[in-house]
Amino acid sequence: MKIYTKTGDKGQTALIGGRRVSKADLRIDAYGTVDELNAWVGLVRDQAVNSGRKELLKEIQDRLFTIGAELATDPGKAPTRSMPAIVPDDVLVLENEMDAMDAELPELRAFVLPGGHESVSFCHLARTVCRRAERLIVALTDESPVDDLVIQYINRLSDYLFVLSRKIALEAEVEEVAWKPRT
Repeated sequence: MKIYTKTGDKGQTALIGGRRVSKADLRIDAYGTVDELNAWVGLVRDQAVNSGRKELLKEIQDRLFTIGAELATDPGKAPTRSMPAIVPDDVLVLENEMDAMDAELPELRAFVLPGGHESVSFCHLARTVCRRAERLIVALTDESPVDDLVIQYINRLSDYLFVLSRKIALEAEVEEVAWKPRT
């Protein structure tokens, strides 16, 4: 099987279900951004500081593929095969992980500037892509139904990535730089 099919050479792509849409379609933008997020989470997972979190981060990547598949499915047609779905426990996993990390972190008293350590910065990049994916998915819901758990998971994931950035900063013993607006 060849990677290239030439079927997208005129700016169209197929949804799961067969309908062809513009590659500039909001649905394509949404799942493309989820794919970008998945690549950033992979980079976060590859950081040595995350050796103990590799399995969770891989699980998150799996859930992002699930979300991408849901977003890539034509809402007017049922898929011909069984599709995985986001379930409430997926959101709960993120919440529990955040609670465990938060218990070890100093109280947050100000906005934090991204940076301080390469791995912290990668988390912040993933977080900002996650927020963009969330905005696109929410915008897509104005045109077409999207499972509420997808939005909830993406929202919680951006929070998780922020808390993870703080946890990595603590573990790496780097200063969290508080934003101090000029007056």
